Amino acid sequence: MPIGRPGVEVSAVIDLGAITRNARAAVASALTPLLADVRHDALGHGLTQVARAALDAGVEGLLVSPAETDAARAAFPDATIVPASPAAAVPAQWALVSRELYGLPGTAGEPVLRAAGRVVNVKPVRAREGVSYGYLHRAPTDSRLALVTGGYAQGVVRALGSRADVMIDGRRHPIVGRVAMDVCVVDIGDDPVAIGDEVVYLGTADGEPTLAEWAEATKLDAAELAVGVASRFDKEYRS
Repeated sequence: MPIGRPGVEVSAVIDLGAITRNARAAVASALTPLLADVRHDALGHGLTQVARAALDAGVEGLLVSPAETDAARAAFPDATIVPASPAAAVPAQWALVSRELYGLPGTAGEPVLRAAGRVVNVKPVRAREGVSYGYLHRAPTDSRLALVTGGYAQGVVRALGSRADVMIDGRRHPIVGRVAMDVCVVDIGDDPVAIGDEVVYLGTADGEPTLAEWAEATKLDAAELAVGVASRFDKEYRS
C-alpha cells in the first residue's frame, strides 16, 4: 500500500518489461552469477513484482534487506536469498545488478518509473501576484495556474519548487512556488489545460521529466528520489 496521505490522486506505473530487459542485459554481461538488488521493497517499486521479473530474466539470486529475508524466501523458495550486511557487502562469488535494474541516471538501463498526478483546479493570476505558501514566487506576467495533485507527502520533494517541470498533454510547465503537502502549483500560461488532465512528474518517454532532472535540481541521489515517489504513489504494473 502507498504510504502517502489517502485521498490524493497520484499514480505510478512500473514497467516490468523494462525491469526484465535491464536484468537480461546485466546477466549477459556478468562473469559470475547475478544478484538483483531488491532491498527496501525494491526501492519502493515492489519487491515481489520486481524480483519475479528479474528472476525470470535469468538473475539467480536476490539481495534483500534483513527484515525482508523471510518474506523473500517464502515467495521465492528456489532462488538464493542474500540478506544485506550492514556494510551492504555482496559475497565474492556474486555480481550485483542494482541501479541499472531500475534504469537510474548514469546507467545504461531503461527507466522503469512513470509518476503522475491530476489537475484539480485552474485559475488566472495577475502579474506580481504571489503564488503558493509565503509568496516566494510572484508571477512575472498575467498567466494561468493549475493546482495539481502530488506534494511532499507523496515524494515530490520541496526542493523541486520553482526548479522542475511537469508535462501536461505533451507540453512542459514549471512548478512555481513552494511544494505543499499534497499539491503543487504549475504555471500553464495560455495552454488549454483542464481539470482532470494528467500531470506527468516523472516519465519514461522522450521529452518527459526525468529523475536525472530531479537529481540535478535537488542535489539528492536519484535512488532516494525514486524511493520517495514509488513508495508513496499508487502503483500499477505493466509488462
